[in-house]
Amino acid sequence: MQREASIEDQVRLCKERADREGWTVAEVFSDMAISGASMLRPGLQSLLDQAGRGSFDIVIAEALDRLSRDQADVATLYKRLSFHAVQIVTLAEGEINELHVGLKGTMNQLFLKDLAAKTRRGLRGRVESGHSGGGNSYGYEVVRRLGPDGMPVTGERRIIPEEAAIIRRIFREFASGHSPKAIAKRLNSEKIPGPRGVLWRDTAIRGHRIRGTGILNNELYIGRLVWNRLRYLKDPETGRRVSRLNAKEEWITTEVPELRIIDDALWDGVKHRQGEIDADPRVQSIKATRFWEQRRQTHLLTGLLRCGCCGGGFAAVGRDYLACSAARKLGTCTQKRSYRRADLESLVLDLLRQRLMQPEAVAAFITAYGEEINAGRATQAADRARLEAEQATVMRRLDGLYDAIADGLRTPGLKEKLTSLEDRRAELDAALSAPAPSPVRLHPNLSEIYRRKVMALAETLADPEIRTAALDTIRGLINAVTVHERSDGTTVELEGAITAMIELAQPEAGKSLDPCSVKVVAGAGFEPATFRL
Repeated sequence: MQREASIEDQVRLCKERADREGWTVAEVFSDMAISGASMLRPGLQSLLDQAGRGSFDIVIAEALDRLSRDQADVATLYKRLSFHAVQIVTLAEGEINELHVGLKGTMNQLFLKDLAAKTRRGLRGRVESGHSGGGNSYGYEVVRRLGPDGMPVTGERRIIPEEAAIIRRIFREFASGHSPKAIAKRLNSEKIPGPRGVLWRDTAIRGHRIRGTGILNNELYIGRLVWNRLRYLKDPETGRRVSRLNAKEEWITTEVPELRIIDDALWDGVKHRQGEIDADPRVQSIKATRFWEQRRQTHLLTGLLRCGCCGGGFAAVGRDYLACSAARKLGTCTQKRSYRRADLESLVLDLLRQRLMQPEAVAAFITAYGEEINAGRATQAADRARLEAEQATVMRRLDGLYDAIADGLRTPGLKEKLTSLEDRRAELDAALSAPAPSPVRLHPNLSEIYRRKVMALAETLADPEIRTAALDTIRGLINAVTVHERSDGTTVELEGAITAMIELAQPEAGKSLDPCSVKVVAGAGFEPATFRL
């Protein structure tokens, strides 16, 4: 709920401090309405990246908690900036040192903990009075009105009749034996919008019984508001929130009969069928494996396959087959054919080894890319040459003025002219402080170097000891693999990450390239037919 003016106010105060110190502001980094308890903020990550490039010497902030409120993150941030010889200065604390990191980091961490406790206390009071503790469920809308005191009333909801009818239909169909997947397909085929206006998915209907998620497990539909079922913790590795189930005695339950949509008989019928499904021997044997605790194997094409018909992703349909997820789960795509995982992987590896880096095509690409990039850099070089010439002229004029002053010349306009030239010299020095643009230089035998490396990588996939590293490297060479099903057969379009390819063959050259890609197409029947850049 941060006001936009808050960022502007902070920037204005920091710029005023920079002006008083005579510092030049290189760039402004900000994160609008993102929690300071996370390091995964675009503005902060950009600041760290620019610090590593030597783009600035000092970071100014209103206070240390504007950079981060997490004690560990503050220490990490201080270490990283210190390593890059970047000083932190805040308006509240002055120059930051190890003492500030320890004391202020602890105070900010305690502030977050205290704020969380007060927020939970306030939410509990709202829930116990029958109001929403945050968020909303399908079938309800938030009531917007003013109270007797003229202030907005929050936490009130009312039933949306059209959505309530869909909820009753879902409960009836499931109780009568239909699966969540079949229900979702039927709703999508009838163009009925799902929660938040997106397509219906079986997971949104099925949910999780114990956690109370999903349409079929939402007790609000029987007029029972349950709060504090889950708590959320931040994963220190990823910065993402992870839910944990609280003990049942910690749950807060309030009756809200005015929000009931489902009667007790229909609710009990759904719970009875869910119990029968859980008691099925096949389900019991699957649960006994505790599959959710196992990390799924990453295959060559995991997360890279795309449907040429709808643009959606592919998912496993059986042990060794893949198919369009939207076609199989949602029924919204007509491309329903499944493909053997091994066939697709073999084709992609063949395209990478034999065709993606053809010497003729790569030579043309490298030539065109180098010419385009160097043309832009030629303009930069011309601008730099102009500034250097102007800098030399300014220096000659300043030397003449210095000599005149040394000879005793004093005129009313001399000081003004001297100040103007010195200011311009400072501007030119700042503009020319950045390194000069360098031309793109790529090895003439780059394509052959890359071909040999990729062929060697493909062979290592059979070695279990180094398969993971080789797999990650090859996956890094692929942007996407799109499967098109046509009347005359199947076409697979491979989009390769040319930057990653060049980095693999010639690391120093790859670092100077902008992100770009190259495509190849395998034609009908998975037989390679054409190649294009």
